[in-house]
Amino acid sequence: MMPNAGCWRRRLAALAIATSLLTGCATVGSEQRIMALCPPVVEYGQELQTRAADELAWLPEGSIIAEMLTDYAVMREQARACSPETS
Repeated sequence: MMPNAGCWRRRLAALAIATSLLTGCATVGSEQRIMALCPPVVEYGQELQTRAADELAWLPEGSIIAEMLTDYAVMREQARACSPETS
């Protein structure tokens, strides 16, 4: 018998336990996970959108707020694409 055979048995047992534990993590379906990762998209009424556009027009040229709103619009489109309701 090899002198470090007991060491290999412990490693093999640890590997079997880790594999068993990781297999238990894979029992949740991917659809549920996608829904959890997609943020809800708040819908704004026409009146509120018109008011926001009017206020945006009053901002000075090159306003950082306008740039941030552009980023926000991109994130809203990504959230819409992520949602299973629109797919």
